[in-house]
Amino acid sequence: MEKIYKREDYLKKIRGFYNDDMIKVISGIRRCGKSFFLKSIIQELIENGIKEKDIIYIELDKKDYKNIRTSKQLEKVIDKQIVDNDFKYLFIDEIQNVKGFETLINSYREEGNISIFITGSNSYLLSGELVTKLTGRYIEIEMMTLSFYEYVDMKRFLNKSVNENIYLEFEEYIRDGGFPKSLYYDNYEEKITYTSSVINQIFEKDIKTSNRINDKALFERIEKFIINNFGAVISIKNIYNYLQKEAKINVDRRTIKRYLDILEKAKIIYSCDLFDIKSKSVLKGEKKYYLADLSIYYSQNTDNRINYGPVLENVMYSYLKSKNYKLSVGYIGKLECDFIARANYDDYYYIQVSKDISNKDTEEREYRPFYMIKELYPRYLFTMDMLLQKRDGVNHVNIVDFIYNNKNL
Repeated sequence: MEKIYKREDYLKKIRGFYNDDMIKVISGIRRCGKSFFLKSIIQELIENGIKEKDIIYIELDKKDYKNIRTSKQLEKVIDKQIVDNDFKYLFIDEIQNVKGFETLINSYREEGNISIFITGSNSYLLSGELVTKLTGRYIEIEMMTLSFYEYVDMKRFLNKSVNENIYLEFEEYIRDGGFPKSLYYDNYEEKITYTSSVINQIFEKDIKTSNRINDKALFERIEKFIINNFGAVISIKNIYNYLQKEAKINVDRRTIKRYLDILEKAKIIYSCDLFDIKSKSVLKGEKKYYLADLSIYYSQNTDNRINYGPVLENVMYSYLKSKNYKLSVGYIGKLECDFIARANYDDYYYIQVSKDISNKDTEEREYRPFYMIKELYPRYLFTMDMLLQKRDGVNHVNIVDFIYNNKNL
């Protein structure tokens, strides 16, 4: 049996749905580990006594299935593998390659006697017809690249050396990123080359096939602008002014918005709304953007120094998102609270992130928004400080230890 690293946090989210008729949709950026996640589910089913004849696994990116482009072709392949009336488990990887798959998948679901798992590398998987046909009949598990906890755990699983100084390991994680396959490479150049190849694949397989990019050079310039300014407040106007003044490019604002939407749907970037804490409303026009993986930044730039401000924000954003927290950036007057995290219907947390608070001015700056917020929800200050302080009811937490120990707020 193939040796597969099991991503337990995601398995916990889906185990309760193994045997029902809800379609299980696993989404996430290309190469974040969706295929191996399906294989780990299959291994669990076999370990639990399910016969291999009752498991159908179709990997549409592989040679045997790469010519399947229509729902009719896919139906023939599936039906050929259903040899009796026993309950079946159907796994289809990268299903967005098949035109009209929505109707076919829904028809199998309606027939019953089958549990269906599908994956896709972009948000088009859950747009249009699939959502219309399957409202209330599917669950989505969105996968991120490896968190720092998973990164270290998987290295040990692969018998790779792990630095005894976990903070040096954390720096390596920031630069190398969390694409699982990159752990198989032993030097930094190979890892970054791999990440670059993933970005190229995303453009060729997920972006170009689903969208009309009239000006590839413009698209790549906008992409690079967002990647280089992750963690900063950005508006379409910012990008428009940059293109006009710095690059001397005339462009329609609607094109900028469309290209940003495409980058989000390809899951290269994630947008985070700005939320006014006093008025309880989303601020229009500006957002922050975070990268699906920090190696995307380092693969596109020659400077590999770590700017801890946006980097630690990105790490925290990705980690909390993987834990199913809903995130926004808080504003109270002119002060910014790095994140407002919501867990359940009314469990909120206010979060500040900083490399350290050894400087008194930095300490005061990080605490100031907490004093302006009247709601008595828990407050967290995440830093890399070794010595943690107790002040005014704020939870001062070491961000590396928090993620390394796989904790929740």
